[in-house]
Amino acid sequence: MNKHLILGTGLLFSALLLSAPAAQSAEAPSVAVKTAVVKQQAMAEMLLSYGVLEPDPDQVLSLSLPRAGLINRIWVRLGQRVRSGEKLLEIITAPEARMQFLQASSAVDFARRELERKQALLQEQLSTRTEVDNAKKNLRDAQATLDALRKRGVGREQEILRAPVDGIITQLNTAQGQRVQADTTALLIASEQRLVARLGVEPEDLTLLKPGATVSISSVFGPSVRVETTVREVHAMINPATHLVDVLAAIPDQQVRDLVLGSRILGRIHLPESTHLVVPRSAVLGLQPDSYVYKVIAGKAVQVPVTAGVEADGLISVSGDLQPGDPVVVSGNYELSDGMSVRGAP
Repeated sequence: MNKHLILGTGLLFSALLLSAPAAQSAEAPSVAVKTAVVKQQAMAEMLLSYGVLEPDPDQVLSLSLPRAGLINRIWVRLGQRVRSGEKLLEIITAPEARMQFLQASSAVDFARRELERKQALLQEQLSTRTEVDNAKKNLRDAQATLDALRKRGVGREQEILRAPVDGIITQLNTAQGQRVQADTTALLIASEQRLVARLGVEPEDLTLLKPGATVSISSVFGPSVRVETTVREVHAMINPATHLVDVLAAIPDQQVRDLVLGSRILGRIHLPESTHLVVPRSAVLGLQPDSYVYKVIAGKAVQVPVTAGVEADGLISVSGDLQPGDPVVVSGNYELSDGMSVRGAP
């Protein structure tokens, strides 16, 4: 009986010895991590905005047709580059306008002959000084009407309009064979040496923007080309087409040819510096608004929700339950969960 008891006791003791390592291995494992401390430093915020490259509004020339007529021929197309003096279009004066010019010319001849007649009668005392003065006035009025029509080109049966400056055709409102009225805007010519970036920003960001802020502009489809400039204008209303507020930045003359008119562009607007809590970018996990970091407290990883902000030079500003000097995990944090034990990585 005792022999069996001793044997059972020995087996139980052996089982306890064998189970001891398993019990130790069942304890919560620790993760090897690297940490960095939270710092407080000044960072320059950057506002990203998209827009389009446009001609400078101050350098766009509107070419209007001074008289009614028929567009007989057009030599240019939308987007075409033209040089000063090149042919743009040919207009044939409308018959009604031509008739108006002939009538005005006849009125001048009649008024001149009437004045001569009144002056001759005055010498023979068959007319009065008042009648002569009235005849002079009639001649001046008729001549003024004729001069105005001549300046508008109504006296010419046809005319070729030429480019007054070098530029790009940015708007073409006429077609060959089209009948047009007087003062119709035929086309717009924009100087290709004066371009601006029209960027759109959210209305709530207006308080951060001021003219003179530095802007880095690059093409959406050609990011290798970058232009450094400054904000020229910040508009005070929402653009009904984009539902954003327009911000204009002039393109330096020496960099105009690096970009194409009408290109879609990305603008990085540099805002004034401000002080933030910053951590290495690798410390922040998740996406806004669910971003978080792991703070190490007494050998444990504690998940702390944060709001990420400005990012520059591998650092990112954060706001949350953090203080300068707090250790946060920057490597190995993808393996962590809240409350896990951590140890320093070799």
